[in-house]
Amino acid sequence: MNIVVSNIVDPAFWYSVFRVSTPLLFAVMAALLSSITGTINIAIEGMMLMSAFWGTIIGAFTRNPWIGLMVGIFSSTILALILAFVHLKLNANLVIAGVAINLLSSGFTVFMLFLLTGEKGTSASLGSQPIPRLDIPLLRDIPFVGKMLNNHNALTYLAIISIFVVDYFIRKTPLGVRMRAVGENPNAAVSVGISVSKMKYLSLILSGIFAGFAGAFLSMGYVSWFARDMTSGRGFIALAAQALGGKSAIFGAFGALLFGIAEAFGFTLQSLRIPSEITNMIPFILTLIVLVIYARLRIKSHSRIQEL
Repeated sequence: MNIVVSNIVDPAFWYSVFRVSTPLLFAVMAALLSSITGTINIAIEGMMLMSAFWGTIIGAFTRNPWIGLMVGIFSSTILALILAFVHLKLNANLVIAGVAINLLSSGFTVFMLFLLTGEKGTSASLGSQPIPRLDIPLLRDIPFVGKMLNNHNALTYLAIISIFVVDYFIRKTPLGVRMRAVGENPNAAVSVGISVSKMKYLSLILSGIFAGFAGAFLSMGYVSWFARDMTSGRGFIALAAQALGGKSAIFGAFGALLFGIAEAFGFTLQSLRIPSEITNMIPFILTLIVLVIYARLRIKSHSRIQEL
C-alpha cells in the first residue's frame, strides 16, 4: 500500500507513465480511426514494428531523426495501403490479412537488420539518432506539474495533442462524420452518396500514419535503437484500450494511460527485486481483465435492448 501511495505523489512516476503511454496513445488513435468505419486494424502491431525499424535505420544512415521519422511513418502507411487493398479489392479476410502483415513485419525487420548490420538482435551498433526532448520554460517552474510534464520527447507532446485533434476530427468535421456514418450503417451511407470503400481506405491510411508515430517513438524516443519484436504486443493492448474507450478519443486515451500506469508500476516492482518476467505480465493481465469486463458489459447492454 505504501508503494502505491508513494507513486501517486511522486512526479517521477507520472513522468514515467506519460513516457510509456506515448506509443499506446498513438496506437489507440490508430485503432479508433480504423474502427469508426467498422474496420478493425489487427495489423497495428506490424505497422508499429515496421516504422520502428525504418525510422531507426534511416535516421542512423542520414544522421537526421526527422528524416527517419518520416520514412518510418511512410513504411507503416504502405502496410496500411496493402491491408486496405487486399481486404477491400481482393476481398481477403481482414483479420487474416492483418495477422499476415504482423508476421511479415516480424520476419522482414529481422532479415533486413541482419543484412544491414550483421546483427539479429538490435541496431545498437549503428548509432541511432533519437528524436529530441523538449524543455518548455512555462512548464519547468510549475511545482509537481513541471517535473511530470516537462522535458518529454517531442512525440509525447504530439501524442497528447493528437487526442484532441482526432476527437475533433471524428465528431465535428464533415469527413469524420461521413466515416462514422459508414461504420454505423454502410447502406444508409451509400444511399446519400458516400463511398464506403473510399472511407475505409482513408480510415486505414490514417490508422497506418498514427501507428507509424507509435512505432517510431519506440525506437527513437523510448529507447534509441531497434530491437526485434520490440513492440511487445502494444498494438494489441491498444486495441483493448480502444475497445474500452469506445468511439471516443478521450476515453480511449484514458484507457491507454491506464495501461501506461500498469507498465510504469511494473517498473517500480522491479526495483523491489520482483522478477521482470512477472512484472512484464501486468499490462497483459490487465488487458485480459479489461476485455472480460468489456464483453460482460456488452452482453448486459444487448440484453437490456432486447428486453425493451
